[in-house]
Amino acid sequence: MGLKLKVFRPVLAAIAGIALCAAAIAGTAKADEVAVGTVGGPMQGKIGGPFTLVDHNGDTVTDADFRGRFMLIYFGYTFCPDVCPTSAVMMAHALDELGEEEKKVVPIIITIDPERDRPEGMKDYVSHFHPRMVGLSGTPEQVAVAIKAYKVYATKVFEEGWGLDEYFVYHSDVTYFMGPDGKYLDHFGSGTTPKVMAARMLAHMRESPPRP
Repeated sequence: MGLKLKVFRPVLAAIAGIALCAAAIAGTAKADEVAVGTVGGPMQGKIGGPFTLVDHNGDTVTDADFRGRFMLIYFGYTFCPDVCPTSAVMMAHALDELGEEEKKVVPIIITIDPERDRPEGMKDYVSHFHPRMVGLSGTPEQVAVAIKAYKVYATKVFEEGWGLDEYFVYHSDVTYFMGPDGKYLDHFGSGTTPKVMAARMLAHMRESPPRP
């Protein structure tokens, strides 16, 4: 099972292309009128907080390293067969929709599978989606802190006969938009088009400009 999943990784770009085509079909005026519960809306409790992780170059980073820039954050994992690459593509194309403002936003994927996702694997993974995308991993303990801070649901699922390192991870499918001060601004659920994501991000960016 583990070997088969690793073979899938080089074709993520193709999966991403399929996801993009689906998004383009859905990107009509009607699709852009997404329900409040899918795009933004209230979330229970505080979202976000301090974390110490390892970036895809092997360097230790903290949430403070991203101060002064907006963060577009998704929690996923490199062995994820469909939901994660689809969300990563939506993130990348939402950034394209921002035009010149795109440079003010850092796209970030934080793994929920630190046992298998090491920095070198994250580097290969994020390179399929956006040249500035940052992949963050770390120890299970470090990742657990970030997962708790962002109220992410993640649980391993094993099938009969699988090994200890052969599993899927069921997880929440939410992309977070954080301000230059590290505070929560918005979130986007699955099915949100890049156009809608960009429009809401721009609205927040006008209200909370990054510091010089």
